[in-house]
Amino acid sequence: MSYAHLLVAVAVTPESRQLLAKAIDIARPFNARITLITLAADPELYNQLAAPMMENVREVIQEETQQFMDELVSSAGYPIERVIIASGELSEHILHTCRKQAVDLVLCGNHNQTFFSRAACSAKSIVSTSEVDVLLVALTK
Repeated sequence: MSYAHLLVAVAVTPESRQLLAKAIDIARPFNARITLITLAADPELYNQLAAPMMENVREVIQEETQQFMDELVSSAGYPIERVIIASGELSEHILHTCRKQAVDLVLCGNHNQTFFSRAACSAKSIVSTSEVDVLLVALTK
């Protein structure tokens, strides 16, 4: 089966390089387009007491996420059409992007090794809401 547009849900972790490499292996034979999507962490989740500093923390997190994504794109060795840095619920952003950008395959990484943690991982919500094929890729450290 060939795909025309892959959406790769990456995290700001070294394992995302493995996930992108898998996506490129799938995309290359068909010259498929690749879009990357990630979530920027929301600092309010970490500390409710530091409200005055949250805007600065938010900017730093956004900059670090953008820098990671830029490095991922520059080292890919394959054209990346678009990079999306979102906040909120990842599955909602993925569903919206798939609909608006004609994505036909979503790739997600799975760091979980046990059955119970796999059942509870974030990929579960992506799979349950997706209207296109989803490939869950096992990632190793």
